[in-house]
Amino acid sequence: MATTPRKGALLLAGAIITEVAGSLSLKGALTTPLLYAVVVVGYVAAFVLLAAVLRTGMAIGVAYGIWGATGVALTAVMSLIIFGEPLTLLMGIGILVIIAGVLCVELGSQAAHRGPAEVNSEVA
Repeated sequence: MATTPRKGALLLAGAIITEVAGSLSLKGALTTPLLYAVVVVGYVAAFVLLAAVLRTGMAIGVAYGIWGATGVALTAVMSLIIFGEPLTLLMGIGILVIIAGVLCVELGSQAAHRGPAEVNSEVA
């Protein structure tokens, strides 16, 4: 059965959500130790799903970059909402820079898959 980019994106979304859940549960587990079980399940699920993403053919640089950047951004926002942790302007700028970097990796990956002739014709 052939995999689709949509399947890869859905698996990647699952990997991001489970990783963020694990990270947020780690903070919560400091006061509620039962949440350590959620931490373990979240991280294991995140890596299993990330491996499944790679099986769909998505490049590891792209998959890991999106996973990491989105995870950082979501964890920062959710920790603001759940734990009342600060999210300063400088932190927001840092998150935007990370996202911009991932976007550059994704665009570069797409260009590499098209090949030099197609990229050069677009530049000219």
